Amino acid sequence: MDGATARLSDIAAQAGVGEATVSRVFNGKAGVSATTRQAVGAAVDLLGYERPPRLRQRSAGSIGLITPELGNPIFPAPAQVVEQVLTGAGYTPLLCTRTPGGSTGDQLTEVPVERGVAGIVFVSGLHADSTADTGRSTRLAGRGIPFVMINGCTEEVAAPFMSTDDRAALRLAVSHLVEPGHERIGLAVGPRRFTPVLCRTEGFVRAVRTILHRTAEEAEALVQHSLFTVEGGQSAASALLDQGCTAVVCGSDLMAFGAIRAARRRGLSVPRDVSVVGFDDSPLIVFADPPLTTPRRSVEAMGRAAVHALPEGIGGTRGGSPPSTHAEFVFLPELVVRGSTGAGPR
Repeated sequence: MDGATARLSDIAAQAGVGEATVSRVFNGKAGVSATTRQAVGAAVDLLGYERPPRLRQRSAGSIGLITPELGNPIFPAPAQVVEQVLTGAGYTPLLCTRTPGGSTGDQLTEVPVERGVAGIVFVSGLHADSTADTGRSTRLAGRGIPFVMINGCTEEVAAPFMSTDDRAALRLAVSHLVEPGHERIGLAVGPRRFTPVLCRTEGFVRAVRTILHRTAEEAEALVQHSLFTVEGGQSAASALLDQGCTAVVCGSDLMAFGAIRAARRRGLSVPRDVSVVGFDDSPLIVFADPPLTTPRRSVEAMGRAAVHALPEGIGGTRGGSPPSTHAEFVFLPELVVRGSTGAGPR
């Protein structure tokens, strides 16, 4: 069997079709569905082969992808999904990333605009900051550039938003902790100015009131705001442990690592003495000891929905009127239960 035959065989197996079908796709022959052609192209990419000329798509244009620093493990995952979907749809993604002390949000936005992108996808960023100036979004709309936001929904921006249901995530977490006997549960979360923080705080307070029958004041006293870092989680969790909390729900997996550190520095065991819940189900989970219970975002579904929302805007721009309506698409999280949570005090 020669190399060319072996390659056809590998691609056919990966795509779930016959070698003859792969050959027809490679040679541009008729009688093959668009779905099958896409499957063969994807198989070529996955196996690391270079696409033959007939399988190379002409770019439908470029799409800007603006994301905060990639050093934070929660941002690369949606960015990667968006890039994959854009490439599959024939677009060329143009990635622009914020770095500490680097370009501002406005400066980053100007890069894809100057390159003549057909649209922009924002992953979190300044639109999630309730104190930030929304003028950038107004200027983009005025220039006829459609854009989509992932997380950080705000009524002040007329655009499609893809959001995790943060309130539902906190209810899932609190319910999970109450069931085995925890009655004093705290929330360690980030700065108040961020929209997702406001939603998580609201969801936590509501869950504590309805499930544990506490007053709003009692529930709010169990919320500690800090930074979305390990150190921030440690500081916030320490304050909650001082208040007698036997379980801590955190605003991120990084904060949860800090909460575990805070417990251990007091000689407490997780989960025997203190239960800890993270947020995001980030790639850092593999380093957790014990494995972290955490709400998992619908990252792939949100990324795909964000890209699919763009063509409508692009089509509207071609017609001379960019989209100007606010819409939020909410995705339910899943609580992944692992070893960091256990029974409450007897």
